[in-house]
Amino acid sequence: MSLFRTKNLDNMVAASRTPGGLKKVLGPTDLILMGIGAIVGTGIFVLTGTGALTAGPALTVSFIVAAIACGFAAMCYAEFASTVPIAGSIYTYSYVVLGELVAWMIGWDLLLEYGLATSAVAVGWSGYFQSLLSGFGITIPEALTAAPGALPGVHTLINLPALCIMLVLTAMLSWGVRESARVNNVMVVIKMVVVLLFIAVGVKHVSPANWHPFAPFGGTGIMSAAAVVFFAFIGFDAVTSAAEEVKRPERDLPIGIIGSLTICTILYVIVAAIMTGIVPFQMFKGIDHPVSLALQHAGENWFAGWIDLGAILGMTTVILVMAYGQTRIIYAMSRDGLLPAKLSTVHPKFGTPFFATWMVGIMFGLIAAFVPLNVLAELVNIGTLAAFCLVSVAVIVLRKKRPDLKRAFRCPGVPIVPGIAVVFCLALMSFLSAITWMAFGIWLVLGLLVYFGYARARSLLNVAAQS
Repeated sequence: MSLFRTKNLDNMVAASRTPGGLKKVLGPTDLILMGIGAIVGTGIFVLTGTGALTAGPALTVSFIVAAIACGFAAMCYAEFASTVPIAGSIYTYSYVVLGELVAWMIGWDLLLEYGLATSAVAVGWSGYFQSLLSGFGITIPEALTAAPGALPGVHTLINLPALCIMLVLTAMLSWGVRESARVNNVMVVIKMVVVLLFIAVGVKHVSPANWHPFAPFGGTGIMSAAAVVFFAFIGFDAVTSAAEEVKRPERDLPIGIIGSLTICTILYVIVAAIMTGIVPFQMFKGIDHPVSLALQHAGENWFAGWIDLGAILGMTTVILVMAYGQTRIIYAMSRDGLLPAKLSTVHPKFGTPFFATWMVGIMFGLIAAFVPLNVLAELVNIGTLAAFCLVSVAVIVLRKKRPDLKRAFRCPGVPIVPGIAVVFCLALMSFLSAITWMAFGIWLVLGLLVYFGYARARSLLNVAAQS
């Protein structure tokens, strides 16, 4: 009944290859575009304005700091993903190395992180979608535009667009990962074109005077902004959730993880520099469309509608990939007996965890529809940073426990690189608010109650030990 019993890695890999499991249909291009699809969204279209108010033009440095923290963690993820090509991401890695209780807690953490991320982004998607419709003279009845109480002085009943986009993407995910990947790839290409066009159009209007003073709030402002814009990089870890559906995981997963993170970091730094070069950073206060604002300030109003379209597609792919990652974590936890068995059943035709996919889509679609959600970036960030710390520690532990294990990709400089990842992540966590820490603690306590009240006794490892 050990709380830290671990799963046998060789048995897990063998089980993942048995017939009737998830279909292996993804290649390196799919994974890179999946990572970009999850990363380029709310972060670049919304949080750039919030970060600029905190760091000023030094927002570019904040993005680099957050990217470095992610980069060190990404190398740890790449080693694990190529060595343990099993669905479930850090949950699965923790189960192999650190034990059941740690795995359960990080899986429980990721359920909240991915779920609330999809709900929050769906609400943001709804706002941009309504803005785009208004440009064509189309308006949605006020009662259907937002959750109850979300708009002061306006009688709203439900955020119907947010619910609809969640259900549409849920249907897509339930029909097949290959089909979902194709749609994601098309949308990613379109939104990347929009971002590149912003760079091409905006660079002509940069005034270097707007970059002075470069760091008006000093190092504290830079680090505080880094802790917030870290949300902009969340998503590359969702690529690892696709491990069981990748044709050549030992080669393709490291390419997908590191490739998508590198591309997005370069884009974020360039966009942040151009934005703060066009508009004095003080003008972003209270603005939820900073990229559009920069172009409007530059007199490029014709391009604002394209930015709205890019934001809509950007947020659509974020919802798609984050929902996908969450269903695969639920699938892995259910297969291990920690959640009801129904959640790991695979549809005989579509080859997807059909029931789990629809449960997630409906549940968090309703949250997006009926709960007024403010920016949940901090709560999502603290869960992700905790996961990054764990995967970094797990790489060190596995090197000690299984030095003989074949590793297609080896994280360089172990234990120094994973140790730096932990330090960076803990430093960013220290800049998050006390309320965020409190909410995170409450969720973890609830997870402990569920584990000891339900999951522990039903764990397949426990059942095997009792037989």
